Amino acid sequence: MTKHYLQPNWPAPKNIKAYITTRENGYSQAPFNAFNIADYVGDDLDTVNKNIKTLIGELELPESPLWLNQVHGTTVTRIEDCTEIPDADAAYTSLNDKVCAVRTADCLPILLCNRDGTEVAAVHAGWKGLLAGVIDSTISALSSAPDDLLAWMGPALGPKHFEVNEAMRADFINQHPDNVTAFIYRDGRWMMDFYLVATMNLQRFGITQIYGGEHCTFTEEAQFFSYRRDQGVTGRMASLIWIT
Repeated sequence: MTKHYLQPNWPAPKNIKAYITTRENGYSQAPFNAFNIADYVGDDLDTVNKNIKTLIGELELPESPLWLNQVHGTTVTRIEDCTEIPDADAAYTSLNDKVCAVRTADCLPILLCNRDGTEVAAVHAGWKGLLAGVIDSTISALSSAPDDLLAWMGPALGPKHFEVNEAMRADFINQHPDNVTAFIYRDGRWMMDFYLVATMNLQRFGITQIYGGEHCTFTEEAQFFSYRRDQGVTGRMASLIWIT
């Protein structure tokens, strides 16, 4: 029962399982229709729990995912160390049957695993977290060498719809001058290529196996929630990864 889910198009080891939910096949009513996985956006909580129960059953998850209280920061948590929901924007583990997960609706989800299939991570990379260094913090927390890692970038706000102001553009360029290539001036507005900024960030750490980045949450309305398109009132998708 996985037709309503995306699977990363990457050459991960066979024991690595990874899925991304879409907005299809759920129980939530508008404006959260239909497969909203977030319990903090104003949706009916019983309905959200029903959606999560469906998610766990259809994907045959080994356990309920560790949901994070995402705060657009750089904190990375190891799942096996958590006794309660952590304030964090990335999770990782080297244990089997521990599900790392992040929830997004325009922000960039990044899934990571190593070549041997012994370590995985899920990253919530909003523009604030990206600028602050959430990718850097996650890679530093992992025991795997960067050149041993595979990265997959999930559905996020596409470059034709990610409008930014001059100050944000300047912050990214001041951080890394080559980020200038990720900004295009169009019709009096600066547009940022989320995927390109993240790709260059990953590459600076020595990660060369980078996949995904072909979706746009704003334009693909039938499949994805979009915070900007829906003016802040919408559901969330979940990106999940675990070791079997």
